[in-house]
Amino acid sequence: MRKKISVLVLDDSALIRHVLTDIINRHPDMEVIGTAPDPLIAREMIRNLNPDVLTLDVEMPKMDGLDFLERLMRLRPMPVLMVSTLTQEGSDTALRALELGAIDFVAKPRTNVGEGLEDYAEEIAEKIRAVARAQIWNIAFRRPLGEKVVQDRYSADVILPAIPRTVSFTTEPIIFLGASTGGTEAIRVVLQELPPSLPGILITQHMPPGYTRSFAQRLDKLCRITVKEAEHGERVLPGHAYIAPGGPAHMLAKRAGTGYFIELSEGPPVNRHRPSVDVLFRSAANQAGKNAVGIILTGMGNDGAQGMKEMHEVGAFTIAQNEETCVVYGMPKEAVSKGGVDDVLPLGSIAKRVTTLFRSRGLGAPIS
Repeated sequence: MRKKISVLVLDDSALIRHVLTDIINRHPDMEVIGTAPDPLIAREMIRNLNPDVLTLDVEMPKMDGLDFLERLMRLRPMPVLMVSTLTQEGSDTALRALELGAIDFVAKPRTNVGEGLEDYAEEIAEKIRAVARAQIWNIAFRRPLGEKVVQDRYSADVILPAIPRTVSFTTEPIIFLGASTGGTEAIRVVLQELPPSLPGILITQHMPPGYTRSFAQRLDKLCRITVKEAEHGERVLPGHAYIAPGGPAHMLAKRAGTGYFIELSEGPPVNRHRPSVDVLFRSAANQAGKNAVGIILTGMGNDGAQGMKEMHEVGAFTIAQNEETCVVYGMPKEAVSKGGVDDVLPLGSIAKRVTTLFRSRGLGAPIS
């Protein structure tokens, strides 16, 4: 019989501890082995109980949740799921937690928290499963988002193989990127190393409403390219990356002449996600064809795998992050298994490969 995922719940609210315990324990593959009202008690419980996953609130007595997280990841790295209130300030806090090493987060409702958490019951269980499978050494060797990464454990001393088939850009090229669990850090690693002379980039990262704008703003301060939250109808410009807004719409590319515009389209979730990577990649196959480059990064599930296969079939060049550098090797694994991937690379080598693709066509500059 497979071992249950053991969870320690850390929250100063007795109500939240009770509700989370009830939500987790109703799933047969996981169980709460302890709860703690503050980080000092949690620290001892982690030592004694050795849980697989910690759920962590931010505002707590005796020690701030982010301070505790930073110390935990330095001294005893482990999978952490943040549970924080959904506000603009909360979005900045959640992103900071991801920088410090948390794997994912669940947004707590601002009112009727106890009842509201029930609406997130399946999401909480799904994220605990993903967090429990995270590769811990990747967490321990992260660098904060405010620091430029030149070489770290995401990179590898590899000689990039020859591009396996001819890449042809007969009109304006464009880059598409999809990610989920662990993706905020992975996207940062890729974008920071890209030169501004590259074509535009459309990015779908699974995030709830209210978080993608803060994420884009943080990246924009760190990258040589311009990074922003996507808007409906805007033209895709070279040297710009556009993050799909979390929430009510999918992001697609629409061709207009030799260029592309962004379409934000309402519709049902695809693969339980909105925005969906599959929707973005299918628009790449339909609108850009062989003029597209597709990249799929760390994430749980199979969103993007079928869309990447469709891109591959029409001549786009496709890249997947390798298992060794993924936090969760789900989405890239599914894309590889479908036969839709040209190159499987360590995270730290993806920007170099993309730059080389376009430089060989006179469309990009080398990374300086």
